[in-house]
Amino acid sequence: MTLSVLDAARESAHQPALVLDNQVVTYGELATLVRRRVPELLIDDRQTPLPLVCEPALPTLVTLFACFEARRPVALLHPRWPAAQRERIAESCARFRLSHAADDEAALVVAFTSGSTGEPKGVELSRRAILASAAASADRLGWRPDDRWLLALSFAHVGGLSVLTRCLLARRPVVLGGGARFSAAAVARLMANDRVTLASLVPTQLAQLLADSTLARPPASLRALLLGGAAASRHLLERAGDLGWPVLTTYGLTEACSQVATERPGLAHRRAQRGADPLAGVEVRCRAGRIEVRSPVLFTAYHTSNGAHPALDPDGWFQTQDLGRIDGAGRLHVFGRADDLITTGGEKVAPVEVEQEIEGCVGVREACVFGVADPIWGQRLAAALTVAPDFRLEVLVSWIRDRLAPFQRPRLVALLEALPVTEGGKLDRRAVAALSEPLLHPLPG
Repeated sequence: MTLSVLDAARESAHQPALVLDNQVVTYGELATLVRRRVPELLIDDRQTPLPLVCEPALPTLVTLFACFEARRPVALLHPRWPAAQRERIAESCARFRLSHAADDEAALVVAFTSGSTGEPKGVELSRRAILASAAASADRLGWRPDDRWLLALSFAHVGGLSVLTRCLLARRPVVLGGGARFSAAAVARLMANDRVTLASLVPTQLAQLLADSTLARPPASLRALLLGGAAASRHLLERAGDLGWPVLTTYGLTEACSQVATERPGLAHRRAQRGADPLAGVEVRCRAGRIEVRSPVLFTAYHTSNGAHPALDPDGWFQTQDLGRIDGAGRLHVFGRADDLITTGGEKVAPVEVEQEIEGCVGVREACVFGVADPIWGQRLAAALTVAPDFRLEVLVSWIRDRLAPFQRPRLVALLEALPVTEGGKLDRRAVAALSEPLLHPLPG
């Protein structure tokens, strides 16, 4: 199979390719649209990516697939970035000089990191890496004749892009997930009406689905839901399992074309301790608590306005910014980002671990833990919460006293109506901290 809509049309012209806005577009119809767009993209310079604002609309997808066809690399710009940021990054793309290689080593896309520690960096992904990632995913999940994958993530991120590339390679349809902003009601309706069998979500999206009792049950057609992008709380996973959602926790990153490790179907709900198994062809190790990856799925280089920056060590390992451990069965457990660590009184605290304990307390819906500067302790832990009507502060105090070490216990708390998230649906810690600051008050005990 190839990343070619024209090849797909020759093999499966009448097979649905896209389901969007109550419209079904076959591979034959999509190929006609792509063929018209390709001549505009056939230029000599294949080292400069074409900036593309990834709106979830047919014309944008046609341009993306036409770039694949013309072997023109494309830079994926998020539609929810401010216009000034999109323009700034698009201008910087004109200065990128991508790897000039033949065949599958050539650049396919430039995706961008979340920019949580500054301006997003361009991550050059080759056609070879995308193909290897799709093969590893297929090895883990398999394909069925009736499979349809819901695209509820922006394809400006590799989690969303990979849905498009995997389905193109497998000649399966993609169901576009209801607009630029996530709507639990719209997604639940699409899942049921369009017979979705596979889906990729981040934890905040799943939490929104489960929060509404009318949406909380999965459709009968759904066979696997990849849950990644951030660590999911034990409480969320248990609730989803109790309601019958076939959740497979997944760890991935932009630099590895999305999936690195994913739970095995059929085993997840029998495990007392959830963990993700590395995919075929992906090596994972943890050194000094930091996750490292070596695999053909890895990126070629970072790109910034200052040029290209290779990031693999001489042995081909990539050191991520994520913390984790590998258990005795070889499963990966992820604890959050190294740059999220909070140092209080000389002790290092991973916010994700504290959040997962807090979210198990009755009345707590979501939690975000962050550090607040303190002249004595260096930082004090603070927690921003969204809560249910039955929430009681004294219950939370007792809960964390029984489950967290003294240095892990938040000393300040703020109650918010909602926790801000990034354009990719991940918890935005900096935005939460800024919103919470005027509302923080001491937590008893």
